[in-house]
Amino acid sequence: MKKRVLALVMSTAMIASVMTACGSKSETPAADTSKNEQTAPAAENNTATEGDTTAATEDLGTGEVTIWVAENVTDFTSAQIAKFQEENPQYAGYTVKVEPVGEGDAAGNLITDVEGGADIYGFAQDQLARLVSAGALMPITGDYASFVTSQNDAGAAGAATMANTVYAFPLTSDNGYFLYYDKSVVTDPSSLDAIIADCEAAGKGYYMEINSAWYQPAFFFGTGCELTYETDDSGNFTKANVTYASDNGVAALKAMINLHKSKAFNNGSSVSNAANCAAIVDGTWDSQAAKDLFGENYACAKLPSFTVDGKEYQMSGFGGFKLLGVKPQTDANKVKVCLAIAQFLSSEETQLARYEAVGWGPSNVAAQQSEAVKADEALSALGEQLANSIPQGQYPNDYWALGTSLGDSVIAGDYDNASDEDLMKALEEFQATCESYAK
Repeated sequence: MKKRVLALVMSTAMIASVMTACGSKSETPAADTSKNEQTAPAAENNTATEGDTTAATEDLGTGEVTIWVAENVTDFTSAQIAKFQEENPQYAGYTVKVEPVGEGDAAGNLITDVEGGADIYGFAQDQLARLVSAGALMPITGDYASFVTSQNDAGAAGAATMANTVYAFPLTSDNGYFLYYDKSVVTDPSSLDAIIADCEAAGKGYYMEINSAWYQPAFFFGTGCELTYETDDSGNFTKANVTYASDNGVAALKAMINLHKSKAFNNGSSVSNAANCAAIVDGTWDSQAAKDLFGENYACAKLPSFTVDGKEYQMSGFGGFKLLGVKPQTDANKVKVCLAIAQFLSSEETQLARYEAVGWGPSNVAAQQSEAVKADEALSALGEQLANSIPQGQYPNDYWALGTSLGDSVIAGDYDNASDEDLMKALEEFQATCESYAK
């Protein structure tokens, strides 16, 4: 069988530099004990296809590779690995175990115990700095780094990179938010003012979780504010770039206050928990629930614009990505196997197959152009919104609680009668607290 062409150039210097990261042995990862295990037949002697620099006749020995992925793609991943090893028998001497450990748990487990963690694992991009700091990610260099940056959209490639070093293979570009709406109620999804007017007239609800530090930046980034952090090579926060204490910040906060005052407003972001809803800011994970809720009136769009003091702003926000990381290894052959597998699982072919199997939106630019992906209404709306959003970088844990506190104050009506000067003071305090997290 013709073997899949993979870029597998690995510099001698990189292999020599691979070291086993130290981790606590007192705790073991909390993984599901059910496993999907693939044991491939012994490798055959074949000539490598053109472009494959790991010859099929190269003896990579035998061993075991453990992969952690989300439960809903466990069976899919096992089937893909079996296909990969069949088409590339030079890697078939390795037994590959695919275990159901979600992105959040995987990152937490690796940070707690690197040595006991999986060799390859999926994680959300906001965990990158913590994983790098814990020594749980192998730097991706050479042709592999070129593969990441050339094959994926800029947001996904940027999310896999820290301090100019690539640390992971992007899997998806589908973790963001946009608007689901009932087109029998909402006549102009491009304008928040128009949406609210339609919802109020119909006695319906508009849902957005403004006390979430993830959804809340839709207003602040929309007016041109910045809130990002810089990290060093170890993942430590070294600088906060925050401009919330500004006229733009006041405009964003006033927009949140205006929204909360509407009788149509409901604080929430889950279609399943929305009652009497005509519009909701949510993500692709709730697309089926939204279809069930709105039925034949189901529709999607990028986030709307909003107006403050006569000036119009386009809602922005965060874009998120699922990534696949490789744990540092001491065995050079196992390094080759792990990198080849990770590249295959993040390839155009596999991303398309994953979309067809479970609906994950591809980060691969060629896969994004497939007719099936372009026909997906939710992914199309998200794609439009991501053009107005920023990739979610690394944020201190305390930031998320701080954003919730600001939103709670808006919802409680604390700023309903506040002057612009009072709002500026509140944002100055918010900004100073954000900056303190990087000192």
